[in-house]
Amino acid sequence: MRKIKVAVIGAGWYAAQSHIPTLARRDDVILDGVSRLGADDLARVKERFGFAFASEDFRAVLARGPEAVIVSSPHGLHYDHAKAALEAGAHVLCEKPMTVDPAHAWALVDLAARQGRHLLIANGFHYLPGMAELRRKVIDGAVGAIEHVSCHFATPTRKVFAGDEGLPTWKTSFFRPQRSTWQDAAQGGGYAYGQMSHSLALMFWFTGLTAESVASRRAPAPIDLSNAASIGFACGAIGVASGTATAPDLSRQQLRLYVGGSEGNLTLDVDLDRAEIRRQDGRHETITVPSGDWNYRCDGPVDRLIELAQGRGENLSPGAVGAQAVELIAAMRRSAEAGGAPVAVRAAAEGAGTYKAARA
Repeated sequence: MRKIKVAVIGAGWYAAQSHIPTLARRDDVILDGVSRLGADDLARVKERFGFAFASEDFRAVLARGPEAVIVSSPHGLHYDHAKAALEAGAHVLCEKPMTVDPAHAWALVDLAARQGRHLLIANGFHYLPGMAELRRKVIDGAVGAIEHVSCHFATPTRKVFAGDEGLPTWKTSFFRPQRSTWQDAAQGGGYAYGQMSHSLALMFWFTGLTAESVASRRAPAPIDLSNAASIGFACGAIGVASGTATAPDLSRQQLRLYVGGSEGNLTLDVDLDRAEIRRQDGRHETITVPSGDWNYRCDGPVDRLIELAQGRGENLSPGAVGAQAVELIAAMRRSAEAGGAPVAVRAAAEGAGTYKAARA
């Protein structure tokens, strides 16, 4: 298979923990360029993984003409870095949250389309075994016309968003992330951007729905640790979404999705490695996978970035789904600041059209 020249912008904690090792194990990848701030840390990652070139200036890395770029910088920098990579002609995998400003997210979707390049978001759940097939059943009408959606996500991340300890695994990781990445609300910190960007993307990807309005509350805290939202979708369906950092340390992430329709429903219990479709006509289906197969990992999006650059595979985490997620999160914040009053989500027509075309 043709080798792909790859660059990484923002080689911090998660890039060194997951993205770069995934690239390094592939025989069809050339680790060409890497960028991050801090000369000593940059030298460490270059030497550890064998990148051909390293610079604190991401533009110097892009000037070398990589075919694929992973953007794993702090949340508030995603837009600038992904935009520059797309303009340089690369296929791009962007960490979530895709951006902080939803207008920036839709701008990246449009730019990728104009450039004829793939834009993926690092939503690893989409690539777990059997998820694409299960999602296709829903899109193809297994539950009928969707009327109600419920999406819940609880993770052991309280110390990430509050306090200075972080995850227990950070004590032995290659890099320790800066607190501001997760705790500065202005730069995409907090639970909604940091974690619900996963679960909401899964909800939008599974259903194909477009959020129209939302009324949201958040638990009182300096930064959001728990969120709850009531959503109105453009088709008339309704839904609820919640997320909380209250799962105990070292426990498995709890992700539950319910999709109810005119002909039946789907229950997806990711943390239990189980899903079920129950239909009005009695044609029920239970899906199970080996224990732990649906535990979160993010090698799938990285592998798919390389495959897409080689001209094969399907983008299961398209930029438009990432844009829908951050657009809803931004509206949730506006509603919470207004005491829970309903607000318009205001999906961009161009972005919604791009998504509909992408999944047709």
